[in-house]
Amino acid sequence: MELKRTLAPLGGRFDADGWWRTARTPEGPVTLHLEGIDGGVQATAWGSGADWVLERVPRWIGLGDEPEALVTDHPVVGPLARRHRGMRFGATGLVFDALVVAVVSQKVAGKEAGISLRQLWRRFGDPAPGPRPLRLPPDPERMAEAPYWEYHPLGIERRRAEVLRKVAADHRRIERLAEVPSADAQRWLRRYPGVGEWTAAETVAISHGDADAVSVGDYHHKHIVAWHLTGRPRGTDEEMLRLLEPFRPHRGRVVRLLTILGHEPAFGPRMPLRRIAGA
Repeated sequence: MELKRTLAPLGGRFDADGWWRTARTPEGPVTLHLEGIDGGVQATAWGSGADWVLERVPRWIGLGDEPEALVTDHPVVGPLARRHRGMRFGATGLVFDALVVAVVSQKVAGKEAGISLRQLWRRFGDPAPGPRPLRLPPDPERMAEAPYWEYHPLGIERRRAEVLRKVAADHRRIERLAEVPSADAQRWLRRYPGVGEWTAAETVAISHGDADAVSVGDYHHKHIVAWHLTGRPRGTDEEMLRLLEPFRPHRGRVVRLLTILGHEPAFGPRMPLRRIAGA
């Protein structure tokens, strides 16, 4: 199993002794530690949500996923898929957590989103249980109660702040979407103003482990797909969907696989970082 590539999309942090991830589960807060040992995975958890998350560790590490089902003679995708059978789609079952990350990441550079997420964790999170000085994800009730201008110092402008406040106020209903199929969850999420196709797909790829979810509107994905499948350095969302269609229901998996090969050629500067806090 390619444990690091499987877990990295779920967030958390890696260090010398494994992967650490905090969460607010239906049973309470938890810190989860996973370590690869002798070809297997050792899981340890702290907090009132420990039993909940330990029961679901097989889903988190993608044991419910079937990467071997992607069988193709495509000259690029076929060898890549065979070489990375151990890269799986994990499913956390935590829809609100995944949605918050997706909303904060809307239309901004990855570095900018990472800074804002860390600030969000500090402002609305709490100390996590366990032996490490980690913080829990943001408390949805405090997020909902905070006026939009309290998000400004976190690098989050009013548009995304209002989306976060709205979904936080409805977090209990959103969490129940873990019990419905991914396609239904995406349709429901898109009912919220400010949650579009990209945000819904990014969410269910993590919460449901949906290996077919395609993030239409992504800054890079359309170019990565075009570059590695056609040799052209630039593409469109429409072209990306057309190129990925033969790989359904593994379209999202193919995008992750192609990303391993590297980004598209850069013509000019990347998406610029913005300074919202203090502006």
